Amino acid sequence: MRPLVETAANPIPAGTRVEALDLGKGKVLRYAITPASSHPLHGTIIILHGRNECIEKYFETITDLASRGFAVATFDWRGQGASSRYLRNAAKGFVKRFDDYAGDFELLFKSVILPDCRGPYYVLAHSAGALAALVAAPAFANRIRRMVLIAPLLDINSSRARKLTARVIANTLRSTGLGGTYMLGGPHVLRPFAANEVTSDASRYDRNCGVLESAPELAIGGPTASWIVAAAKAIKRVTRPDYVDTIRIPTLIVAAGADTVVSTPAIERFAVQMRNTTLLTIDGARHEILQEKDLYREQFFAAFDAFIPGTGGDDGSVLAEAGEDSEPALDVSA
Repeated sequence: MRPLVETAANPIPAGTRVEALDLGKGKVLRYAITPASSHPLHGTIIILHGRNECIEKYFETITDLASRGFAVATFDWRGQGASSRYLRNAAKGFVKRFDDYAGDFELLFKSVILPDCRGPYYVLAHSAGALAALVAAPAFANRIRRMVLIAPLLDINSSRARKLTARVIANTLRSTGLGGTYMLGGPHVLRPFAANEVTSDASRYDRNCGVLESAPELAIGGPTASWIVAAAKAIKRVTRPDYVDTIRIPTLIVAAGADTVVSTPAIERFAVQMRNTTLLTIDGARHEILQEKDLYREQFFAAFDAFIPGTGGDDGSVLAEAGEDSEPALDVSA
């Protein structure tokens, strides 16, 4: 199992342990558990990463959450980070279906988090990880108290014609046995800060690049046709009105006002459908809000602290009252 990668700019959070969860057939998930660093204890936050992310990218956020009295559990999704890869070319991002992600999350929850981590349990998920959280949500109704979804992948930020073309090509490739073909991009390349779309914070971007310079095997390239098809099917499923009605976990959705990766309008339309959801749009923020400038991260954590019980010095009712059994409060920003 690949140990955690530490750099001068990205220290491992205090007390973190990293281990492997056996998935069978020689495959494993790399996971990490970090204890709370302050009292009183408020439970456990489970972080679900986006596509092509790894545990190391969340060290700063894990430290922030631990200082709030939470233990933090997180893991590398199958097919990325230091978890097992599923194609001969390990650099390709691949999954057959998002139910595989949801199944891995449920296995980790039952095998590791329930016995080893203090409840109550909360989910903090980003982008494709937020989509996986929505796939898993009906099965977790009585186990996860609240979810915070950051820039969930509910549609990509592109023209209708380009999206339709991509879906047709991806389905064709997958149906002809070429699901492992790159659809967007190719092998992973570290781009200069000026060419990135995900954050306006140069120091955090350089910090994350430094991790991948030290351990390039943690990165994957562009999504494959199979991954695109799996994501499209998951999006279609979780946005159906009958499916939305099965999501009972109170949820805070945080959208990035300057997101060029996923569609913020699609996120807003989805939030309107949900009974137990509050939507916060952070104006000016790019896709990776937790990797953004302090100005945007502080707005996120103000909403987080108001929504998650205990962190704001109350029972978390400030945003929860707006989100539970009511219409979402749209476009809340500083």
